[in-house]
Amino acid sequence: MTKKNIEALWVEYEKTKSSHIKEKLIIEYSPLIKYVAGRLHIYLGQNVEYEDLIGYGVFGLIDAIDKFDLGKGVKFETYASLRIRGAILDHIRKMDWVPRSLRQKQKNVEKAYMKLEATLGRPATDQEVAKELGMALLDFQELLKEINIISLVSLEDYMDQNYEMNLTFHQAKLQDKPEYCLEQKELKELIARTIEELPEREKQIIFFYYFEEMTLKEISYILGVSESRISQLHTKALMRLKGKLGEYQEVLLGV
Repeated sequence: MTKKNIEALWVEYEKTKSSHIKEKLIIEYSPLIKYVAGRLHIYLGQNVEYEDLIGYGVFGLIDAIDKFDLGKGVKFETYASLRIRGAILDHIRKMDWVPRSLRQKQKNVEKAYMKLEATLGRPATDQEVAKELGMALLDFQELLKEINIISLVSLEDYMDQNYEMNLTFHQAKLQDKPEYCLEQKELKELIARTIEELPEREKQIIFFYYFEEMTLKEISYILGVSESRISQLHTKALMRLKGKLGEYQEVLLGV
């Protein structure tokens, strides 16, 4: 379907809310569900079936179509991807398959990274974090694999909250206010600075995954290491980011 035809569909749907047109829009944008579900399945594969993720994502796409406003000037693919990802993660949270003890271990790892890197003034090594936690190095590396998905969901929460906040600000035209512009400038600088402080390999993975939207398999091919190694480095990068950004939670949440 051409871009012009899709735009005509949206205009017609806003006027009529026709279920027939809505079905066409769902079919047109269904590849987004497979794309988002595929990326998340990398982390959820051992706990959730890919088909289930697709099912959860459908609810997100339908919700996006129902709530999308052409007048906001937001690209639908961007908005829908957020809703699809959010719907999938909401279902994952409701499943509550992560033991409370593992959540506590994840918090301990975050605190260890935050403490060590504030003291050392540089990224902490695996050996240093393991020692801080009183663990053997191999046990720490295994723990990183276990807490990978918790870290992902936690970071997605930050992204979702800030995206929704930006939409609200846009709707209320708060971007015209000096304090809003200042907050957005500080937020962008904070995130950029925090990513820049990551070890080079971890910084590359964050860039490839979140900005170039590559899969871990594609990243592993580019960097010449195994997918499991990429996954481990990705988890460590998320731990460092979460620890550093946690210090600025009020800024991130627009408080």
